[in-house]
Amino acid sequence: QVQLVESGGGLVQAGGSLRLSCAASGSMRSINAMGWYRQAPGKQRELVATITNGGSTNYADSVKGRFTISRDNAKNTVYLQMNSLKPEDTAVYYCSAGGSIFDLRTYRPGYWGQGTQVTVSS
Repeated sequence: QVQLVESGGGLVQAGGSLRLSCAASGSMRSINAMGWYRQAPGKQRELVATITNGGSTNYADSVKGRFTISRDNAKNTVYLQMNSLKPEDTAVYYCSAGGSIFDLRTYRPGYWGQGTQVTVSS
Protein backbone atom coordinates (compact mmCIF):
# COMPACT_ATOMS: atom_id res chain seq x y z
CA GLN A 1 0.00 0.00 0.00
CA VAL A 2 1.25 3.43 -1.01
CA GLN A 3 0.03 6.86 -0.05
CA LEU A 4 0.82 9.90 -2.20
CA VAL A 5 0.45 13.46 -0.95
CA GLU A 6 0.87 16.40 -3.31
CA SER A 7 1.74 19.94 -2.38
CA GLY A 8 2.95 23.12 -4.01
CA GLY A 9 0.01 24.14 -6.16
CA GLY A 10 -1.23 27.68 -6.26
CA LEU A 11 -1.96 30.74 -8.33
CA VAL A 12 0.75 32.23 -10.52
CA GLN A 13 0.95 34.69 -13.38
CA ALA A 14 1.77 33.56 -16.89
CA GLY A 15 5.50 33.14 -17.26
CA GLY A 16 5.95 32.25 -13.61
CA SER A 17 7.07 29.04 -11.96
CA LEU A 18 5.84 26.50 -9.44
CA ARG A 19 7.33 23.34 -8.02
CA LEU A 20 4.98 20.53 -7.10
CA SER A 21 6.01 17.89 -4.59
CA CYS A 22 4.70 14.37 -4.12
CA ALA A 23 5.64 12.60 -0.93
CA ALA A 24 5.23 8.83 -1.01
CA SER A 25 4.83 6.60 2.00
CA GLY A 26 4.15 2.95 2.57
CA SER A 27 5.56 0.00 0.68
CA MET A 28 7.32 1.08 -2.50
CA ARG A 29 8.48 -2.43 -3.35
CA SER A 30 6.23 -2.78 -6.39
CA ILE A 31 6.61 0.81 -7.63
CA ASN A 32 8.85 1.19 -10.66
CA ALA A 33 7.50 4.40 -12.15
CA MET A 34 5.93 7.62 -10.99
CA GLY A 35 4.39 10.50 -12.82
CA TRP A 36 2.14 13.49 -12.94
CA TYR A 37 -1.24 13.78 -14.61
CA ARG A 38 -3.34 16.87 -15.00
CA GLN A 39 -6.99 17.47 -15.69
CA ALA A 40 -8.64 20.74 -16.58
CA PRO A 41 -12.40 21.26 -16.32
CA GLY A 42 -14.17 19.74 -19.30
CA LYS A 43 -11.02 18.09 -20.61
CA GLN A 44 -9.62 14.58 -20.46
CA ARG A 45 -6.92 13.67 -18.02
CA GLU A 46 -3.46 14.06 -19.54
CA LEU A 47 -0.23 12.34 -18.60
CA VAL A 48 2.27 15.17 -18.22
CA ALA A 49 5.52 13.54 -17.14
CA THR A 50 6.91 10.22 -15.93
CA ILE A 51 10.07 9.02 -14.26
CA THR A 52 11.30 5.47 -13.69
CA ASN A 53 13.27 4.12 -10.77
CA GLY A 54 16.29 4.27 -13.05
CA GLY A 55 15.76 7.97 -13.68
CA SER A 56 14.45 7.88 -17.26
CA THR A 57 12.00 10.68 -17.95
CA ASN A 58 9.34 11.43 -20.54
CA TYR A 59 7.13 14.44 -21.11
CA ALA A 60 4.05 15.40 -22.99
CA ASP A 61 4.86 17.54 -26.01
CA SER A 62 2.91 20.41 -24.51
CA VAL A 63 5.32 20.76 -21.58
CA LYS A 64 8.68 19.74 -23.05
CA GLY A 65 11.33 22.32 -22.35
CA ARG A 66 9.26 23.92 -19.60
CA PHE A 67 8.59 21.18 -17.03
CA THR A 68 11.09 18.91 -15.31
CA ILE A 69 10.27 15.81 -13.28
CA SER A 70 12.78 14.60 -10.72
CA ARG A 71 12.97 12.44 -7.65
CA ASP A 72 14.76 12.32 -4.33
CA ASN A 73 14.95 8.65 -3.42
CA ALA A 74 16.15 9.35 0.11
CA LYS A 75 12.99 11.34 0.77
CA ASN A 76 10.65 9.19 -1.35
CA THR A 77 9.58 12.39 -3.04
CA VAL A 78 8.93 13.25 -6.68
CA TYR A 79 8.91 16.81 -7.95
CA LEU A 80 7.53 18.62 -10.94
CA GLN A 81 9.29 21.89 -11.65
CA MET A 82 7.06 24.00 -13.87
CA ASN A 83 8.57 27.01 -15.60
CA SER A 84 7.25 29.46 -18.17
CA LEU A 85 3.72 28.62 -17.12
CA LYS A 86 0.87 29.33 -19.51
CA PRO A 87 -2.84 29.75 -18.84
CA GLU A 88 -3.45 26.44 -20.61
CA ASP A 89 -1.43 24.73 -17.87
CA THR A 90 -4.26 25.47 -15.45
CA ALA A 91 -5.51 22.16 -14.08
CA VAL A 92 -5.61 19.88 -11.10
CA TYR A 93 -2.31 18.02 -11.02
CA TYR A 94 -2.22 14.46 -9.70
CA CYS A 95 0.78 12.47 -8.59
CA SER A 96 0.70 8.78 -9.48
CA ALA A 97 2.71 5.61 -8.97
CA GLY A 98 2.64 2.27 -10.70
CA GLY A 99 4.48 -0.94 -11.42
CA SER A 100 5.65 0.23 -14.85
CA ILE A 101 5.64 3.10 -17.30
CA PHE A 102 3.08 1.10 -19.28
CA ASP A 103 0.68 1.29 -16.35
CA LEU A 104 0.96 5.07 -16.26
CA ARG A 105 0.74 5.53 -20.03
CA THR A 106 -2.42 3.45 -20.13
CA TYR A 107 -3.92 5.56 -17.34
CA ARG A 108 -4.09 2.81 -14.76
CA PRO A 109 -1.50 3.57 -12.12
CA GLY A 110 -1.83 1.64 -8.93
CA TYR A 111 -1.99 4.75 -6.79
CA TRP A 112 -3.16 8.36 -7.05
CA GLY A 113 -2.74 11.40 -4.92
CA GLN A 114 -5.63 13.71 -4.11
CA GLY A 115 -4.49 16.40 -6.51
CA THR A 116 -3.30 19.97 -6.20
CA GLN A 117 -4.74 22.93 -8.07
CA VAL A 118 -2.52 24.96 -10.37
CA THR A 119 -4.00 28.16 -11.75
CA VAL A 120 -2.11 30.35 -14.21
CA SER A 121 -3.49 33.80 -14.82
CA SER A 122 -2.77 36.05 -17.78
